[in-house]
Amino acid sequence: MNHQPVEGFSKLSKQRKIDWLISEYLSNDRSYEQILQQYWNNDSNLQKMHDEFSENTISNFYMPYGIAPNFLIDGKLFALPMAVEESSVVAAASKAAKFWIDKGGFKTTIINTEKLGHTHFIFKTEAHKLLHFFNFKLKKKLLEATEDITKNMRNRGGGILDIKLIDKTLELEDYFQLKASFDTVDSMGANFINSCLEQFGKTLKEEVANEESFTQEEKDSLQIVMNILSNYTPDCIVRAEVSCKIEDLKDDSGISNEEFAWKFKRAVTIAEIEPYRATTHNKGIMNGVDAVVIATGNDFRATEACAHAYAARNGKYSSLTHCTTDNGIFRFWIDLPISVGVVGGLTNLHPLVKFSLALLGKPSAQELMSILAVSGLAQNFGALRSLVTTGIQKGHMKMHLFNILNQFGATEEEKQHFVTYFKDKTVSHHEVISELEKLRNK
Repeated sequence: MNHQPVEGFSKLSKQRKIDWLISEYLSNDRSYEQILQQYWNNDSNLQKMHDEFSENTISNFYMPYGIAPNFLIDGKLFALPMAVEESSVVAAASKAAKFWIDKGGFKTTIINTEKLGHTHFIFKTEAHKLLHFFNFKLKKKLLEATEDITKNMRNRGGGILDIKLIDKTLELEDYFQLKASFDTVDSMGANFINSCLEQFGKTLKEEVANEESFTQEEKDSLQIVMNILSNYTPDCIVRAEVSCKIEDLKDDSGISNEEFAWKFKRAVTIAEIEPYRATTHNKGIMNGVDAVVIATGNDFRATEACAHAYAARNGKYSSLTHCTTDNGIFRFWIDLPISVGVVGGLTNLHPLVKFSLALLGKPSAQELMSILAVSGLAQNFGALRSLVTTGIQKGHMKMHLFNILNQFGATEEEKQHFVTYFKDKTVSHHEVISELEKLRNK
């Protein structure tokens, strides 16, 4: 298996890329070519557009695209589009939505919409001297230098909200930041923010070079390290919550409403204090969030990074959701930092993204923030409801059953047999194999 490096791979046609891969890595087995081609779209123009979404594209990677109906959010009924491959995510979200639909549904509040970016630089000067220069000259120049970049965004009601000088010299010698906050309205705003920041870097360099209060040695020490947005947006945050009387927490698992509320709250509290549990707890929340993020053409990696950073903001990784059971009222909520857009990027190009946004009523970025927080809260409610009652495996493995059967080439008749067989049993991989062998040996 001594493979050779390739030169100019990106310049090869799609077919030549495939030919090279099959020759170099797949022992000239042309059956792999058929696997790739069967996922190409028959519409050549549509396929070309998909090819151009990324680099070195040779095929499309499909994920199930499902719908979770019956979400009552701020008095409006929604059906949520979810692109996700994990068994039971859509089912759990749908079940949670149905549970809360007759209890007032989900309520949301946009707490803030600020996004952040930084110009990181090294400058060997005294902090008070730099601060004076920033306050009385540089800040104004930075805003003036970006007026052309921000014009369209300002016309839509957004733009640069503020710029601050941050002294980080105690953590890294001579390290400072220009920390800027932005409102990007309905766009995620990455390109806009980065363009502003890159101009900040240029303007900083120019203004320092022209500033008489700095010595030549100080001027020569200035290094613009990088200009880049931050995916950690603790001031771009939405709250989603549900609440009802404990006496209305009807559950079909056989435990009382009071016991359900008590166990549910304890499960959340454990996730608040125990990082091992919090990690899985928050992963489940992001099952719901990411599925809608992907379906609406947004960046799930940025969403994940921000959520997990926020979960550790107090120095210890903790739950994103919280629960109280005071005065006979069950209340469950999430504060989710999330930065998304409904214009730009894939939102104007990908047909299924367009469908998703149309299905959601063509929401604003703030409305989409609310929908995403609700999806995460619903997913977490569904998971915790299972964990504190029947256990997670009963529902999860029932959804996973067809995956196991498909691995063994089960017929439709065999699948129907197993649906009946596991009607009152918990599915396990071992039990499926054992029963399938018995069935086939009859």
